[in-house]
Amino acid sequence: MARGHKVEKVSEVPCVVEDGVESFSKTKQAVSLLKAINAYDDVEKAKESRKVRTGKGKMRNRRHVMRKGPLVIYKEDNGITRAFRNLPGVTLLNVTRLNLLHLAPGGHLGRFCIWTEGAFKALNEIYSSETLPRDIMKNADLTRIINSDEIQRVVRPTRSQKRPSIKKNPLKNINVMVRLNPYAKISKRAATLALLKRAKARDRKSTRLN
Repeated sequence: MARGHKVEKVSEVPCVVEDGVESFSKTKQAVSLLKAINAYDDVEKAKESRKVRTGKGKMRNRRHVMRKGPLVIYKEDNGITRAFRNLPGVTLLNVTRLNLLHLAPGGHLGRFCIWTEGAFKALNEIYSSETLPRDIMKNADLTRIINSDEIQRVVRPTRSQKRPSIKKNPLKNINVMVRLNPYAKISKRAATLALLKRAKARDRKSTRLN
Protein backbone atom coordinates (compact mmCIF):
# COMPACT_ATOMS: atom_id res chain seq x y z
CA MET A 1 0.00 0.00 0.00
CA ALA A 2 0.97 3.67 -0.21
CA ARG A 3 2.17 3.82 3.39
CA GLY A 4 4.17 0.58 3.31
CA HIS A 5 1.70 -1.62 5.22
CA LYS A 6 2.32 -5.37 5.20
CA VAL A 7 -0.97 -6.51 3.66
CA GLU A 8 0.24 -8.94 1.01
CA LYS A 9 -1.33 -11.92 2.80
CA VAL A 10 -4.64 -10.20 3.65
CA SER A 11 -7.41 -11.87 1.66
CA GLU A 12 -9.37 -8.72 0.82
CA VAL A 13 -9.27 -4.97 1.28
CA PRO A 14 -11.21 -3.28 2.85
CA CYS A 15 -10.85 -5.80 5.66
CA VAL A 16 -14.19 -6.31 7.46
CA VAL A 17 -14.56 -8.56 10.50
CA GLU A 18 -17.68 -9.63 12.40
CA ASP A 19 -19.22 -7.56 15.20
CA GLY A 20 -18.17 -10.07 17.86
CA VAL A 21 -14.71 -8.47 17.76
CA GLU A 22 -16.12 -5.43 19.56
CA SER A 23 -16.61 -7.56 22.70
CA PHE A 24 -12.96 -8.64 22.87
CA SER A 25 -11.32 -7.58 26.12
CA LYS A 26 -8.02 -9.51 26.11
CA THR A 27 -4.91 -8.69 24.09
CA LYS A 28 -4.36 -12.36 23.21
CA GLN A 29 -7.81 -12.36 21.53
CA ALA A 30 -6.79 -9.34 19.44
CA VAL A 31 -3.48 -10.99 18.49
CA SER A 32 -5.24 -14.21 17.46
CA LEU A 33 -7.67 -12.22 15.31
CA LEU A 34 -4.89 -10.30 13.55
CA LYS A 35 -3.01 -13.54 12.91
CA ALA A 36 -6.18 -15.17 11.55
CA ILE A 37 -6.69 -12.41 8.97
CA ASN A 38 -2.92 -12.26 8.22
CA ALA A 39 -2.60 -8.67 9.46
CA TYR A 40 -0.21 -9.29 12.36
CA ASP A 41 2.82 -8.75 10.07
CA ASP A 42 1.90 -5.07 9.95
CA VAL A 43 1.91 -4.89 13.76
CA GLU A 44 5.36 -6.52 13.91
CA LYS A 45 6.62 -4.06 11.28
CA ALA A 46 5.48 -1.15 13.47
CA LYS A 47 7.07 -2.75 16.54
CA GLU A 48 10.45 -3.18 14.82
CA SER A 49 10.39 0.43 13.55
CA ARG A 50 10.58 1.91 17.08
CA LYS A 51 13.67 4.09 17.36
CA VAL A 52 15.00 7.12 19.20
CA ARG A 53 13.71 10.41 17.83
CA THR A 54 16.19 12.80 16.26
CA GLY A 55 16.45 16.38 17.54
CA LYS A 56 15.35 18.03 20.75
CA GLY A 57 12.10 16.07 21.04
CA LYS A 58 14.03 13.52 23.08
CA MET A 59 14.09 16.02 25.95
CA ARG A 60 10.37 16.83 25.65
CA ASN A 61 8.83 13.55 26.79
CA ARG A 62 8.59 12.08 23.26
CA ARG A 63 11.81 10.13 23.07
CA HIS A 64 10.77 7.38 20.65
CA VAL A 65 9.02 7.33 17.26
CA MET A 66 7.26 4.44 15.58
CA ARG A 67 5.56 3.72 12.27
CA LYS A 68 1.77 3.53 12.08
CA GLY A 69 0.13 0.10 12.11
CA PRO A 70 -3.46 -0.93 11.33
CA LEU A 71 -6.40 1.35 12.12
CA VAL A 72 -9.23 -0.56 13.81
CA ILE A 73 -12.60 1.14 13.28
CA TYR A 74 -15.50 0.00 15.48
CA LYS A 75 -19.07 1.07 16.14
CA GLU A 76 -19.59 0.14 19.82
CA ASP A 77 -16.89 -0.18 22.46
CA ASN A 78 -17.71 -3.36 24.39
CA GLY A 79 -14.09 -3.90 25.40
CA ILE A 80 -12.35 -3.64 22.03
CA THR A 81 -10.24 -0.65 23.11
CA ARG A 82 -8.81 -2.65 26.03
CA ALA A 83 -7.96 -5.56 23.73
CA PHE A 84 -6.09 -3.54 21.08
CA ARG A 85 -4.61 -0.66 23.07
CA ASN A 86 -1.32 -2.43 23.97
CA LEU A 87 -0.48 -3.54 20.43
CA PRO A 88 2.29 -1.37 18.95
CA GLY A 89 1.24 0.88 16.09
CA VAL A 90 -2.47 -0.07 16.30
CA THR A 91 -4.95 2.83 16.51
CA LEU A 92 -8.60 2.50 17.52
CA LEU A 93 -11.26 4.88 16.23
CA ASN A 94 -15.02 5.11 16.49
CA VAL A 95 -16.78 5.23 13.14
CA THR A 96 -18.57 8.45 14.15
CA ARG A 97 -15.23 10.20 14.78
CA LEU A 98 -13.37 9.51 11.53
CA ASN A 99 -10.79 12.17 10.67
CA LEU A 100 -7.85 12.64 8.33
CA LEU A 101 -5.30 12.67 11.15
CA HIS A 102 -5.90 8.93 11.53
CA LEU A 103 -6.99 7.97 8.01
CA ALA A 104 -4.06 9.78 6.34
CA PRO A 105 -1.29 10.49 8.89
CA GLY A 106 1.09 13.15 7.66
CA GLY A 107 -1.12 13.76 4.61
CA HIS A 108 -0.24 10.35 3.07
CA LEU A 109 -3.27 8.35 1.93
CA GLY A 110 -3.50 4.56 2.13
CA ARG A 111 -3.80 3.65 5.84
CA PHE A 112 -4.64 -0.02 6.38
CA CYS A 113 -8.08 -0.09 8.05
CA ILE A 114 -9.78 -3.01 9.78
CA TRP A 115 -13.54 -2.43 9.99
CA THR A 116 -16.10 -4.18 12.13
CA GLU A 117 -19.23 -5.13 10.24
CA GLY A 118 -21.41 -2.68 12.17
CA ALA A 119 -19.00 0.19 11.57
CA PHE A 120 -18.86 -0.54 7.85
CA LYS A 121 -22.65 -0.57 7.55
CA ALA A 122 -22.92 2.65 9.57
CA LEU A 123 -21.04 4.58 6.86
CA ASN A 124 -24.21 4.79 4.73
CA GLU A 125 -26.08 6.42 7.61
CA ILE A 126 -23.31 8.82 8.64
CA TYR A 127 -22.23 9.82 5.12
CA SER A 128 -25.43 9.82 3.09
CA SER A 129 -25.61 11.32 -0.39
CA GLU A 130 -26.88 14.63 1.02
CA THR A 131 -23.93 15.08 3.40
CA LEU A 132 -21.15 14.19 0.98
CA PRO A 133 -18.95 17.16 0.09
CA ARG A 134 -19.64 18.67 -3.33
CA ASP A 135 -17.56 20.81 -5.64
CA ILE A 136 -17.95 24.54 -4.98
CA MET A 137 -16.69 25.37 -8.48
CA LYS A 138 -18.11 23.56 -11.49
CA ASN A 139 -15.46 25.05 -13.76
CA ALA A 140 -12.00 24.62 -12.21
CA ASP A 141 -10.23 26.67 -14.91
CA LEU A 142 -9.72 29.79 -12.76
CA THR A 143 -7.53 31.60 -15.32
CA ARG A 144 -10.21 31.32 -17.98
CA ILE A 145 -12.86 32.64 -15.56
CA ILE A 146 -10.76 35.67 -14.56
CA ASN A 147 -9.88 36.55 -18.16
CA SER A 148 -13.45 36.17 -19.43
CA ASP A 149 -15.23 39.23 -20.84
CA GLU A 150 -17.94 39.14 -18.14
CA ILE A 151 -15.40 39.47 -15.32
CA GLN A 152 -13.07 41.92 -17.06
CA ARG A 153 -15.99 44.22 -17.84
CA VAL A 154 -16.75 44.88 -14.17
CA VAL A 155 -13.32 44.76 -12.56
CA ARG A 156 -11.32 47.90 -11.91
CA PRO A 157 -8.58 48.60 -14.49
CA THR A 158 -5.01 48.03 -13.44
CA ARG A 159 -3.24 50.98 -11.90
CA SER A 160 0.19 52.08 -13.01
CA GLN A 161 2.56 51.77 -10.10
CA LYS A 162 4.99 54.59 -9.56
CA ARG A 163 8.36 53.37 -8.39
CA PRO A 164 9.71 55.36 -5.45
CA SER A 165 12.75 57.47 -6.21
CA ILE A 166 16.02 56.59 -4.53
CA LYS A 167 17.31 59.37 -2.31
CA LYS A 168 20.94 60.19 -3.07
CA ASN A 169 23.43 61.93 -0.83
CA PRO A 170 24.44 65.38 -2.24
CA LEU A 171 27.80 65.22 -0.45
CA LYS A 172 28.71 62.10 -2.42
CA ASN A 173 26.87 62.76 -5.69
CA ILE A 174 27.92 65.95 -7.52
CA ASN A 175 24.92 65.94 -9.86
CA VAL A 176 22.48 66.04 -6.95
CA MET A 177 24.57 68.78 -5.29
CA VAL A 178 24.50 70.89 -8.51
CA ARG A 179 20.72 70.62 -8.54
CA LEU A 180 20.60 71.94 -4.99
CA ASN A 181 23.43 74.46 -5.38
CA PRO A 182 24.37 75.44 -8.99
CA TYR A 183 27.53 77.19 -7.73
CA ALA A 184 28.87 73.88 -6.29
CA LYS A 185 30.25 72.85 -9.70
CA ILE A 186 32.25 76.08 -10.06
CA SER A 187 33.57 75.96 -6.51
CA LYS A 188 34.61 72.34 -6.87
CA ARG A 189 36.42 73.07 -10.13
CA ALA A 190 38.17 76.05 -8.53
CA ALA A 191 39.25 73.89 -5.59
CA THR A 192 40.61 71.23 -7.97
CA LEU A 193 42.59 73.84 -9.99
CA ALA A 194 43.99 75.35 -6.80
CA LEU A 195 45.10 71.90 -5.65
CA LEU A 196 46.87 71.23 -8.95
CA LYS A 197 48.51 74.69 -8.80
CA ARG A 198 49.88 73.99 -5.32
CA ALA A 199 51.15 70.60 -6.42
CA LYS A 200 53.04 72.16 -9.36
CA ALA A 201 54.54 74.84 -7.12
CA ARG A 202 55.71 72.14 -4.69
CA ASP A 203 57.35 70.21 -7.52
CA ARG A 204 59.18 73.32 -8.78
CA LYS A 205 60.44 74.08 -5.31
CA SER A 206 61.76 70.56 -4.79
CA THR A 207 63.61 70.55 -8.14
CA ARG A 208 65.19 73.98 -7.35
CA LEU A 209 66.51 72.66 -4.03
CA ASN A 210 68.01 69.58 -5.64
